[in-house]
Amino acid sequence: MKVIKGIYLLLGSNLEDRDENLQQARENIVQQVGGIICTSGIYETEAWGVLDQPLFYNQVVQIDTALGHEALLHVLQGIEQKIGKVKVGKWRERLIDIDLLYYGNRIVRTPTLTVPHPEIQNRRFTLAPLVELIPDDLHPVLFQSHQKLLATTPDTLEVWKVK
Repeated sequence: MKVIKGIYLLLGSNLEDRDENLQQARENIVQQVGGIICTSGIYETEAWGVLDQPLFYNQVVQIDTALGHEALLHVLQGIEQKIGKVKVGKWRERLIDIDLLYYGNRIVRTPTLTVPHPEIQNRRFTLAPLVELIPDDLHPVLFQSHQKLLATTPDTLEVWKVK
């Protein structure tokens, strides 16, 4: 079974105990997906898309896994459900959200999954933790470093490192 390296996930929470929600997500990822190689700090961020909601905690984690991209997506969605994600609308408050940002250096386009995540370059709350972990790595479609993407993102929402 081949292990894919360099998989990056974005964890986000803005309801109840945000820290505990991220911790539960990390624990479930280790149990169900594979080891966490490294984590960014935790960033508090304004909500993106719908502003009238609580501030988010966001964190990027790097994992390795033997799961294929569709199987990984399915397991991550199961973790979200287990922790208590309830869809209340696009970009709305949630106990946990897990986005698959990168699946190694692969480009995936299926009806259910687009990787790299199509909004990376437009989200400061994603770019700030990515810059902490892999500042000089190039986005495999845009061919720009995360540092460059952060410097040029149109997103002006505030992002603060809290842990």
